[in-house]
Formats: sequence, C-alpha cells, structure tokens
Amino acid sequence: MSKRDYYEVLNVSKSASEAEIKKAFKRLAMKFHPDRNADDDSAEEKFKEAKEAYDILSDAQKRAAYDQFGHAGVDPSAAGGGGGASFSDIFGDVFGDIFSGGGGGHSGQRVYRGADLRYNLDLSLEEAVRGTSVNIRIPGHESCDECDGTGAKKGTSASTCTTCGGHGQVRMQQGFFSLQQNCPRCHGSGKMIESPCGKCHGKGKIEKQKTLAVKVPAGVDTGDRIRLAGEGEIGENGGPSGDLFVHMNVRPHNIFERDGNDLYCEVPISVVTASLGGELEVPTLVGRVNLKVPAESQSGKMFRIRGKGVNSVRGHTTGDLLCRVVVEIPVNLTKKQKELLKELDKSMKEDSVSHSPKASSWLDGVKKFFEDMKS
Repeated sequence: MSKRDYYEVLNVSKSASEAEIKKAFKRLAMKFHPDRNADDDSAEEKFKEAKEAYDILSDAQKRAAYDQFGHAGVDPSAAGGGGGASFSDIFGDVFGDIFSGGGGGHSGQRVYRGADLRYNLDLSLEEAVRGTSVNIRIPGHESCDECDGTGAKKGTSASTCTTCGGHGQVRMQQGFFSLQQNCPRCHGSGKMIESPCGKCHGKGKIEKQKTLAVKVPAGVDTGDRIRLAGEGEIGENGGPSGDLFVHMNVRPHNIFERDGNDLYCEVPISVVTASLGGELEVPTLVGRVNLKVPAESQSGKMFRIRGKGVNSVRGHTTGDLLCRVVVEIPVNLTKKQKELLKELDKSMKEDSVSHSPKASSWLDGVKKFFEDMKS
C-alpha cells in the first residue's frame, strides 16, 4: 500500500480536529467505496489507503507517534487498512452511527468509551492569580458491586441475544450499501438479561457522587480548562472512562479588572492632589505600593506600575497594574470652604487662559461656532 503522508491522503491539515478527520474520511469512503466503483480497479486501493490513514489519525496515541516519527512510529499491522476486514465492515464502522447513533459493528460485543463531563469552577481573582487547590463533588456512575457490572442478578448470567447472535449489530441492505445498526432487541450489547440485578436494575452501574481534588495553576483566567483524564462517565462493556473538563470562571472583583495579564483599577484623588501633585498608596494583589501623582494631573490619566499584574499561566511573562486617577469633586462643603473656593475661582478667572486652557479653548470654539451660524 502506498505510504503517502496520512494528512495528505485525507486532505486535512496537521492541526485538524477529530471531527474534521472523520468527515474527511467519510467523504473519501463515499467516493471510493468498491460498490460504487465496480469498473475502477484502483478504487479498492484508494479506499484501503484512506482507511489506514483514518485509523492512525483518529487514534490520539497513534497520531502522536505518527506526528513525531512518521510511518516508523506506527505499526502497519495495527492500522486496520489491510488484513481480512470486509469492505462492509469497514464502511459500517464509520457510517453506522448515522443509523444507530453509536458506531458500526465488528463481530462480538461492542465496547463504548464513557462520555466526557464538564464542571464549571468559580474562582476569586486572588485564587486565579495565585493558584489554588479545591475539592469538587461531581455526580457520576460506577460499576455495580452487586453484579460486578454484568447487570444480571447474582447467581445468574446474561444470555446471548437471539436476534443478533451476540454481535450487538444487525446488517441491513440499502441499495448498493451494506450497513449495520445496533440490534433493536439488545441495543448493541449482544446480551439479554432475563433476571436483572435488583440494585442497578440491569444497567450494570449505579449512581454515585465522588470528590476530586483539582489543582488550579497560577494565572488561569475565565475560559481556561483543566482536563482530568478518566474522571468522566464509565465506559460500556468494559470500555474506557471519559474525561472530566473543569472550566474556569473568575468572578468580578470589587477593585480590579483583568485584561489578559494586566490589571486595571480606578484611584480617586482630591482636587488638591490633582493640582499640586502628591503621593498615595494603591493596592496590588501582593501588597501596597506608592503611586506618585505629578502636579496638574487631569482626571482619567493612566499610570502604569510594571510587574504588578498577573503571571502568565502559559509563560514567564508578568503583566502590569494600570491605575486610572479620577478627580473627586468635594461634597458637603462648609460655608467657609465654599467661600474659599469662590475666592480661588475669582482669582483664577483673572487669567483663565493660563489656569484652564482646555476650558478657554472650548469656549473659543463655541463662540466661533455661533459666529459662523450668523454669517
């Protein structure tokens, strides 16, 4: 069989997802299936080539070995492209889920991987930035200890399904396609339970909550996730368990806002500090730092304090803390304070261009606007 690059065979990129790889193979299988190409001797080889590529790239471990070592990293005999598998079996493996919702069918009892689970974990900004360890409780299933996961009452056993002969699949002919679907009687298990277990009611598994320790690395943000392998739903018929994906959600903070690795906060300052300058303490997630405010600072001016942001979870970079000063207008003034402000205002109006250049410029613009309207 030709040893072309498997990604080239399926016409997908090396970053293609599992769904994209499966879709690409389905397209080639439809195109080169021998039942549709009776007069084309090369169709069988092209079909086998596509099947071999799909078997390697759809398996995470085989794909990783192939990506690192090429064809030498995978065992050709395990690729599934040759051997004695019939075309109808190969075709049913990929297209069976269209008709049965579960996957095709080789002879024997089908094994199913357990479903993946999702857990949403709420964190404070401090926990996300510094990292933490939390215990979570999740609902799930485990193998029934009463029947050892067989689903049959203790002392009895399941019998072979008479409809499918224990294969779990029944074959159906649709035009030139020979397709398979789950047996309608045993639902793909290949077994019939005459006396179900009283504890699990024939399911072979029981509901049980479990507690898991989750180590959250420093620097995570909303949208990040942690994968706990094998902590999802248990598999069917001895299949592997799925995975648990813990999704991070960082709650809003009453002082800081986060943007990537940078933190933002608003710092109120008095009119006097804004006018004459000064020094004040501002908070960070690791303590307090002094912020020097130069004289004549306007409201909204941004000051950057380097290295006081968040350490990146994906590297060694650290963000900054950006402080936006907001000039606070005094309230609840006494009579004396109001008189002092009026005296200050009167003094400043004597040379408003020097003391309030923006206001003077704005007033000049307004005056010109009305003059242009009259002309």
